Amino acid sequence: HQVKVRGFRIELGEIESILSQHPDIRECVIQSRTDSVGEGRLVAYVVEREPKKGGDLSGIFSDYLKDKLPDYMIPSVYVRMNEMPLTPNGKIDRRALPEPVMIETDKLYVAPETPTEEFVAGLWADILGLEQVGIHENFFNLGGHSLLATRIISRIREHFSVVIPLTRLFEYPTVAGLSREIELAQNLGKSWQPIQPISRVGNLPVSFGQQRLWFLNQLEDQKATYNMAGALSIAGPLNTQVLDHCLLEIMARHEILRTRFNVIDGEPFQVIAPPPSEGMRIIGPLPPSQVEERILKEATTPFDLSTQNPLIRMTLVRQNQETHILLLTLHHIISDGWSIEVLFRELATLYQAFSEGKPSPLPDLKVQYADFAVWQRQWLAGRMEDQLQYWIERLKGVPELLLLPTDRPRPPVQTFQGSIECFQITPDLTRRLNTLAQQSGATLFMTLLAAFSVLLSRLTGQQELVVG
Repeated sequence: HQVKVRGFRIELGEIESILSQHPDIRECVIQSRTDSVGEGRLVAYVVEREPKKGGDLSGIFSDYLKDKLPDYMIPSVYVRMNEMPLTPNGKIDRRALPEPVMIETDKLYVAPETPTEEFVAGLWADILGLEQVGIHENFFNLGGHSLLATRIISRIREHFSVVIPLTRLFEYPTVAGLSREIELAQNLGKSWQPIQPISRVGNLPVSFGQQRLWFLNQLEDQKATYNMAGALSIAGPLNTQVLDHCLLEIMARHEILRTRFNVIDGEPFQVIAPPPSEGMRIIGPLPPSQVEERILKEATTPFDLSTQNPLIRMTLVRQNQETHILLLTLHHIISDGWSIEVLFRELATLYQAFSEGKPSPLPDLKVQYADFAVWQRQWLAGRMEDQLQYWIERLKGVPELLLLPTDRPRPPVQTFQGSIECFQITPDLTRRLNTLAQQSGATLFMTLLAAFSVLLSRLTGQQELVVG
């Protein structure tokens, strides 16, 4: 009963134990449910000692929990139950608990007053999976986090054509506060040109991120440093033809997955290949020892950016009739962590549709990554010198090397012969860290990164650190 919600790992039994101490509760169960936008939310199923016909359970029990648990462990939804469903053995049948009807919030609702507030409130409700959002409710207390904040800022730029830095949402985390920032940016004329589809004729420029990765690839001589590898375990009957059809559909849908790189006069350019006719490789059945070897080989085999070979590998490893592992390996120059989430989400949607003989339910893409690369360079035209000058001044005097007290000298060339050190922190320390993050107006990631920087400073004695 351990789940991950909004980036936090939560023990459901801990919430149940505390909530069940409320004098009005006879029995309770906490579950994590996925809302309409794919985000996990905590749902409390409650049997009261004296059943009531109405009343806001959220208002009653959320206030009780606020003194005992951090915000991220307080349920968003409360479902009143007459009795809990039981298994034949007399235990609570968690699978039989009903889907929650609606998401309730525990804040006093104040309706939007301006067109800007109305759009922002509707946007938050859409992305957070809420029925409505008041103008004074805190985005992060409602379940928002850094990735969702990025989507909010992106949609605002698209709708209002203004530049709003991501930091503004941390500084003004309410609908009212962020709406004022949007109107201020409009008044100052900080316009933002939307991304437009471009012609695919001629040499397509790379984005600055792609240019950076291409440059590092030349330095490292085709290593697997920037491989992004994932293994998806699939249990039960699998229609391999449908799965292959899904992967081919995703390849056809996203040009970036078919992108290669051509070099002209020392400069890389994007080349978009046509959709492939062949999808994943199927190997096996393999014993467990060989499966591990295959996973490692897929993950550590480098991609060659100088050829016209694909920069994505798709391999299905069959262990037996009902156990498979889908191995996906991509070069970072065509993907990132967020994109992998999109890929798996689309894969699940397509597999369900194609298994039922239905067409793809995914909407057409208005723009592709090549469109973004051109837009990015146009946007920074005339601004690049100022950007470079800023960082030249900002990094002046910062030591080039991190002077860690290592037990051996640095090799002339980086070897990447490191390892991973895993450890656990206690639930109490986790709660205190999350409380500190909330009090500081930061995410847990930002808080831990600050702690990591302090550690490096103490180990090295350096006051100036550059963390990538």
